[in-house]
Amino acid sequence: MTLYLLLKSLHGLLAAVLLGTALGGLFFARRAWKSGDLQQIATTFTSLVRLELWFVASSALLLPVSGLALAKVGGWPLGQRWLLWSLGLYLLAALCWLPLLWLQVRIRNQARQALREGRNAELAGQMAWRFRLAELALGLLVAVFVLMVVKPL
Repeated sequence: MTLYLLLKSLHGLLAAVLLGTALGGLFFARRAWKSGDLQQIATTFTSLVRLELWFVASSALLLPVSGLALAKVGGWPLGQRWLLWSLGLYLLAALCWLPLLWLQVRIRNQARQALREGRNAELAGQMAWRFRLAELALGLLVAVFVLMVVKPL
């Protein structure tokens, strides 16, 4: 196997992990929220925070590295428009992810505290922002994925 194919496989695998985790996180967060069960919300968001830190963060950090290496080995100039657009959209997705992670930690902590104190938690506003940011980030990542595959510009 050539270095190019190895890098391309690694890059594709990292993209699949990132997109899959983002989509799965959105699905399970919605499911927990719709249940209205504070214990389910606390448990789900505990898992989501772990997923974000283990899978999203690691793949998100390694993707640009593997992408730049792939571009170098593939002989693509870094100034190509599709590559610049991809990088810009990727950075926007990362700017969505940071407050999204903070919101998930906050939602998890508030749900846990409300359970300990035997009261309801006011999470609607935070959950709305969490879903907006997650949907925006996921849309941006899908756009990056399309640009990487099609290379239209």
